[in-house]
Amino acid sequence: MAISQLGYLGFEVSDPSAWEDYATKVLGVEVSEKAEDGTLYLRFDEYHHRIAIHKGTADDVVYVGFQTANREEFEKTKAKLYEGGIEYAQASQEELKNRHVLDMVKYNMSGVRAEVYYGPHILFERPFQPSLPVTGFRTGDLGLGHVGLNPDDGGEFIRILTECLEFRPSDALGGTDERFFHCNPREHTVVVGRRPATPEAEANAKRIGHFMIELNSIDDVGHCLDRVEDLGIELTSRLGKHTNDHMISFYMKTPSGFRMEYGWNGRTIDDESKWQVNHYAKASIWGHRPPRVPAASS
Repeated sequence: MAISQLGYLGFEVSDPSAWEDYATKVLGVEVSEKAEDGTLYLRFDEYHHRIAIHKGTADDVVYVGFQTANREEFEKTKAKLYEGGIEYAQASQEELKNRHVLDMVKYNMSGVRAEVYYGPHILFERPFQPSLPVTGFRTGDLGLGHVGLNPDDGGEFIRILTECLEFRPSDALGGTDERFFHCNPREHTVVVGRRPATPEAEANAKRIGHFMIELNSIDDVGHCLDRVEDLGIELTSRLGKHTNDHMISFYMKTPSGFRMEYGWNGRTIDDESKWQVNHYAKASIWGHRPPRVPAASS
């Protein structure tokens, strides 16, 4: 496949200091660098960063970074974008420096700003130091995790995803359309959201629905859940196990208001054994229920 993984996400946030606290005191990730241009880089593994935090008002994802394996695959992907009628722009030297990559182009995926790159900055000489005693994050060749995105036109977004970036369908949920797509053995890397039901909801909608990071131990997930409750962070769903990727996880709100999923033990796909798309009526085998509402005092 042209894209090897979800390499990084860029968020524009109104309160970077709250994100730094959230990353280090709740998630357990390392602050890799605070750049002169104000970018806060969050590190999960040997990569210089997997998430970049930029100061701004959007409180949303402002770019999604898709990695290719090498220069050859990078050029092939650019050709696929061109053939698919997608205009892209070459990154400036300042943008390449900011993203810590060798080369990159940027383009629009039905309202979602995306980037394709190769050559990420790797820091083997500086081992990853989690900010909390977690066993580590399941990244590597599987990439950062997965991300749920809300494009203007789901069909056009999926066309670009599959025809130009060569993602493959993983499964469908709650309907007949395929909404989960993979580019490597991770069961899904991209989830395609649906348009809001009302104009009011659409006016307030974000480009990101949620993003997921996966841990190496169920204990990491449990300890994080305790931290979330102790710190009064808002849960959006309790612990559960998904039907499609079998991830055991919970969801919480980030400082920017969108959701993130903290999970463990997601299953993987082997395309060589001819993965078959399945349809699921329910999102979870068990759990993922809404937070409990405290009983009213008498």
